Amino acid sequence: MSGLSGPTGLSGPCAVRPLVADSWRRSARAQVSPDGTARIELDEEELAGLRAEHPLAAAMPVIRELMGAYAHDGEHLLAVCDATGRMLWVEGHPGTLRKARGMNFVAGARWSEAVVGTNAPGTALAVGRPVQVCAAEHFRRPVQAWTCAAAPVHDPYSGRALGAVDITGGDELAHPHSLAFVQAVARAAESQLALVSPAPAADRLRLTALGRDEALLELPGRRLRLSRRHSEILVMLARRSEGVAGDELLTLLYEDESVTPVTLRAELSRLRGLLGPELLASRPYRLTRVVDADFETVERRLASGAVSAALGGYPGPLLPSSSAPGVVRLRERLTGRLRAALVDRADPALLADWAYSAWGENDVTVWRALASAVPVGEVPAVRARLAALDAELGAGGAGLQRHRNVTSRTLGPDRRPGTAGAVRGRPHS
Repeated sequence: MSGLSGPTGLSGPCAVRPLVADSWRRSARAQVSPDGTARIELDEEELAGLRAEHPLAAAMPVIRELMGAYAHDGEHLLAVCDATGRMLWVEGHPGTLRKARGMNFVAGARWSEAVVGTNAPGTALAVGRPVQVCAAEHFRRPVQAWTCAAAPVHDPYSGRALGAVDITGGDELAHPHSLAFVQAVARAAESQLALVSPAPAADRLRLTALGRDEALLELPGRRLRLSRRHSEILVMLARRSEGVAGDELLTLLYEDESVTPVTLRAELSRLRGLLGPELLASRPYRLTRVVDADFETVERRLASGAVSAALGGYPGPLLPSSSAPGVVRLRERLTGRLRAALVDRADPALLADWAYSAWGENDVTVWRALASAVPVGEVPAVRARLAALDAELGAGGAGLQRHRNVTSRTLGPDRRPGTAGAVRGRPHS
């Protein structure tokens, strides 16, 4: 992305990071003014009530322990917001706190991207991953004297975003270490939440849908192998804990526009009979218990930069034979993000795990990355495979058609990738 120079014009000779350019565009679409300050939405009583009830309150001792002295000594601020971008805690050096009040970077103010434009906590929540925003990358001019880094904090069980942790200060924070620091603090906060607020086993469902055409649902005391259509429905509902309206669910599940709501209601009625009426509610359709879904676990690991762990939890594409539009979008996004992370990491063992898997055996991009990453002695074998793939590509072979449709490949329920310790340069046995 090039030709973007700032939030007012979004054009000019200076290139900006794609992350920032995309955020500026979202800010402009939300009609955020480049001038002005954040809105303070909570008075002291409302703020105290929200703090007392918010799950992140249980993680604040750990956050303060890890960040408090660093923020104070470095004349920075530590900040924690909820999932809507409302600041719950803003603490740190007194002088910096006074300066921050000039732009309403205070507890009770909303710093979501849609309200104040590009900023680390708001943009981190918008994109679902750690973000650093330096100086003029901020959308609003009054914020451009500051640099900040933030990372989302997720519920350790459901995976939903609870809010974000942020470090804000001057130019000295414009360093990759700042981003790594808040990311580590966010993971520590999630670990603390898992210790202090374990979810009762009776309230949890476990959905396994990666690498399988028919998902497995584990409930207290029983395990169900779902039909393909019920698998698709459960994936959609697990993804949307707030529920999905019938009309939208219809478009997520069926390619054929002639399918009527009656058909969907019949499927949901059969699913309710299988699960029990207490688990599947309607208006909107939703699951009434927390769901641990394997595809969301992989997404969380990727968001935290744990690429090896993400690949270790990825036995194959999401419901690989499904053509339901909503499933296809989720599958392609997850596969694409994991694949891109592996290429970026350039770890030969991880690349080999993907390249020698059923879904990666024709992935030219990964094979090329592997050729650049393996030891010299293993390059010939990898190049031989690349030459064969290039020949198929030149001939328009069916093998590379499978690569282009990699996320639609049918896998058996027990297919698994090789381990990171497998021998590189030859297929796993």
